[in-house]
Amino acid sequence: MIYWLLVTIFAYLFFGVASLCDKLVLAGKPKPGSYTFYVGVFGFFVALAILPFSGLNFPSGLGILWIVVDAIVHILGLYAMYLALERFEVSRVMPTIGAAQPLFVLILAWIFWGPQVMKPLDVLAFFILFVACVIISLEKTPKLTGSFLKITLFSSLMFSLDYVFLKLVFSSQPFLQGIVWIQLFIFLFAMVFLFSKKSRKEIFSRDVVLNKKTDIRFLGAQASGGAGNFLQSLAISLVPVEFLAIVNSLRGIQYAFLFFMTLLISIFIPKILKEELSKKIIFQKVIAIALIVAGLAILVF
Repeated sequence: MIYWLLVTIFAYLFFGVASLCDKLVLAGKPKPGSYTFYVGVFGFFVALAILPFSGLNFPSGLGILWIVVDAIVHILGLYAMYLALERFEVSRVMPTIGAAQPLFVLILAWIFWGPQVMKPLDVLAFFILFVACVIISLEKTPKLTGSFLKITLFSSLMFSLDYVFLKLVFSSQPFLQGIVWIQLFIFLFAMVFLFSKKSRKEIFSRDVVLNKKTDIRFLGAQASGGAGNFLQSLAISLVPVEFLAIVNSLRGIQYAFLFFMTLLISIFIPKILKEELSKKIIFQKVIAIALIVAGLAILVF
């Protein structure tokens, strides 16, 4: 088994758990400023947890540049995503952001490292996984208005740049040191939202993020998302550049995990979460999962 592939699968498992927790926790539409701020604060605690094991040293000139730029595009990507979720339906926003990323990452990898040589079977695996990611995440056909495309594609581009700059960071310094510095700068840039009166009001209003019964679930979502981000970053540090877009195209695995978890809870614990799944949706998910398995098989064998 390819190590980066195994790490990627576990990363998307944790992302799937985080998405499930979000379904159980979030009430109403997210507030972009406050949600981005909270992600930054959580990243600060992640940095503190890793710090004793990192042997932290100040990065080189080029290393600190990649760290700062990566933190900026990460914050911009998050803010644009939450802005899109505030204005449009999640079932349209997330598939559009996710579907565009593998293509953006592929193009950006060529821009930063030059044309990458991939075996024909690896190209086939990328194409299959990309199609599977689109199929499994798509619940409603997006209404492709100018405003919708501008926000979602900008968010997708920022997250794709995040992949590229992460790879550059980990190429210039040890993995744990890179994680600590990136999370610290994400935290610093997230503090910018405190300068906005509107964002401050949202940030310090508890009900914007939680209702009173969901504290544990909210923490679970943050912990799972943090673990997913850590493992995804590890996968990016391990993967050869030519497979960077494949790591992103494997995002369909996250939706597969989420589908199975949601289905099981709906059947056995409907009081917690009950979702009606039509035969069409189930068929769509099964086809996508079969494609994911086929793509993984090609990569492994």
